Amino acid sequence: MGVSGSGKSTIAAALAKKLSWTFEDGDRFHPASNVAKMSAGLPLTDEDRWPWLRAIAEEIDRVCRAGGHVVIACSALKRTYRQVLVGDRSDVRIVFLSGSRSLIAERIAHRKGHFMPLDLLDSQFRTLEPPQANEDPITVSIDAPVETVVKNIVAQLGNSHP
Repeated sequence: MGVSGSGKSTIAAALAKKLSWTFEDGDRFHPASNVAKMSAGLPLTDEDRWPWLRAIAEEIDRVCRAGGHVVIACSALKRTYRQVLVGDRSDVRIVFLSGSRSLIAERIAHRKGHFMPLDLLDSQFRTLEPPQANEDPITVSIDAPVETVVKNIVAQLGNSHP
């Protein structure tokens, strides 16, 4: 989890590869209306996000029922959003990709072909509620190479992953 531009898709894909798990980009679960809204530079409301979050939670349940494992890149900026995604699932962990606004703005400015414009970054930071200790998050700094970030995540997972 993290704001747009924090490297969620890149880190999640690398983590999934390292763990030999499936990777899913949470953006693919957005309804077309959400993508159109963000592409127009309009921030999503909670009402826009609920169907998207429920779709991701359903994917988590589907993969678990099939006996699989998945890493999903998803902003999950608010605690209430994370409650939908994690719920009572004891085998789901949140990884918070933490970085400064300036670093993330620089990354977004150099990104090509993504629907999320730099103009919405401040909105993302205003919405962000960093996970608290009682959510049992894994928090990592994104101010390092991808391989280092993934190693930090795996180290914090320890023996808690299958």
